[in-house]
Amino acid sequence: MANITAALVKELREKTGAGVMDAKKALVEVEGDMEKAVELLREKGIAKAAKKADRVAAEGLTGIYVNGNVAAIVEVNAETDFVAKNAQFVELVNETAKAIAEQKPANNEEALKVTLASGETLEAAYVNATATIGEKISFRRFALVEKEDAQVFGAYQHNGGKIGVVTVLEGADEALAKQVAMHVAAMNPTVLSYKELSEEFIHDELAQMNHKIEQDNESRAMVDKPALPLLKYGSKLQLTDEVMAQAEEDIKAELKAEGKPEKIWDKIIPGKMARFMLDNTKVDQQYTLLSQVYIMDDSKTVEAYLESVNAKAISFVRFEVGEGIERAANDFENEVAATMAAALNN
Repeated sequence: MANITAALVKELREKTGAGVMDAKKALVEVEGDMEKAVELLREKGIAKAAKKADRVAAEGLTGIYVNGNVAAIVEVNAETDFVAKNAQFVELVNETAKAIAEQKPANNEEALKVTLASGETLEAAYVNATATIGEKISFRRFALVEKEDAQVFGAYQHNGGKIGVVTVLEGADEALAKQVAMHVAAMNPTVLSYKELSEEFIHDELAQMNHKIEQDNESRAMVDKPALPLLKYGSKLQLTDEVMAQAEEDIKAELKAEGKPEKIWDKIIPGKMARFMLDNTKVDQQYTLLSQVYIMDDSKTVEAYLESVNAKAISFVRFEVGEGIERAANDFENEVAATMAAALNN
């Protein structure tokens, strides 16, 4: 048996781009013959897949699978939307979600080692899919969502799977949980509650919102429209008891200045306080699920609606295909130049 050294494995990897284990297995199989090892990897499609590894795969699908009290949501990427509709690709996404829900890996490294129903690992399946389909297919990420027996999952995929959402609700049925998942898909909250936002984040977002208001006010001034007030607060996190008490005092002073009789103040103040809360939680409304206006009933926030039916949102996960991936711009001139250079060199 040939001695397969680390140097041989390194050389084969450099020639083909194959992984360490694939390169070593190939060398063992051909008893250390480099040319035969290269050809073997090409025949298996591993070298072909490796050549596509540096391409940007920003299209694809999400997949969701529920296994008892565990739900898995995954994102699998391809280079083109056309391939994302390929039956083999769709099946691979669904098999991936099922395997992860059942085997519960801790991270992506472990996920690539889970086995599919076919017996092959997830990593091998993606290498083979890349070779068979003809463009880079990659497993990007997953999340495992767990619930208690008394809780329910809501699963929803939008736009053919471009967006996937899993929610967990308490005191609700699956239909309501799915409706909340639809809301999450449409409104894209990033966290459940304002309590998950940091003071620094709120400060920065509030500054950006006020900058936009200042820009709008410049335009309004040009057509003699009154300026919009700047926002002093952006989140419930900033609305302390002292702030709310002062707001109520300001409202009372305003009612008194307007000549409103004190005996009707109790009917007016709650509405004005609610308006104060609405005007000063714009950051919450943009980023937190519970503070957003519910798309199924725009008279209430999500939190208020769920409270009205004695339900509670526990958690959610939202994946949107390609979010955060920098798509490479097509540089036509460079492509032409590269093609011409290659032709001249041949």
